[in-house]
Amino acid sequence: MKNFLTPSEILEYTLETGIRKASFTIKSTMFLSFMAGLFIALASVGSNIIAHNIPDIGLAKYLAGLIFPTGLILVVVAGAELFTGNNLISVAVLNRKVSIPVYIKNLAMVWAGNLAGSFFVALLVFYSGQLEYSSGLLGAYTIKVGVAKTSLTFTNLMFSGILCNILVCLAVWMSYGANDLAGKSLVIFFPIWLFIASGYEHSVANMYYISAALLASTNPSYVSISIENLGVIPDQLSNLSIYGMFIKNLVPVTLGNLIGGAFFVGAWYYWSYKK
Repeated sequence: MKNFLTPSEILEYTLETGIRKASFTIKSTMFLSFMAGLFIALASVGSNIIAHNIPDIGLAKYLAGLIFPTGLILVVVAGAELFTGNNLISVAVLNRKVSIPVYIKNLAMVWAGNLAGSFFVALLVFYSGQLEYSSGLLGAYTIKVGVAKTSLTFTNLMFSGILCNILVCLAVWMSYGANDLAGKSLVIFFPIWLFIASGYEHSVANMYYISAALLASTNPSYVSISIENLGVIPDQLSNLSIYGMFIKNLVPVTLGNLIGGAFFVGAWYYWSYKK
């Protein structure tokens, strides 16, 4: 028996998976999406720790990208519902096996559950004292990341979100084609490493990054270090708010992720192999 599926077989598997995901109960969907948010947040924690004291941005992203794929591997192998991956339910929508209202409802619930899981990890990290690493430099770096993500333009964030979820959904797509755990982990690793190294925007990862930055910004010491040592512009700190998190980042990034995953991967392959 072969240990992988062909692209046309992956499409059929994606279709069946989309139907199954859309049929989950509200409770199951919320529990599993909370876990996905937790998994991606833990990967985000690791990427921040690795990058926080490396001045070379290219090297920092390269090394952060080595650890971040753990998040999606946990989602796929352990089982969880991730907003960016669930964009692929668009295949079942196009095949008229899942209605548009059901699709939207699923994505909305999963997005909310991912947010809860991400914020939960941000709270644990903040109150664990972990941000004190390197004499508070990790806390300052966390602020720097949050400020950077809330200071970009709507257009920048949306297009970066498209690029991100093309790679994320391709990773999920290829994982559906692998019939063993080693194969699934391997095909997930490289696209996710590429998206982190490239600096693209992932809505669920940003739920952690910005939540953690909001919490870190309540510590004057972290704020001071971020300005004095990391070059954070004081005027941009005002972007680090609930409004900045949702309106200035998560809205455009979520929209971009949806376009990248639902259209450029899900719909594109559906039209290629089904039509």
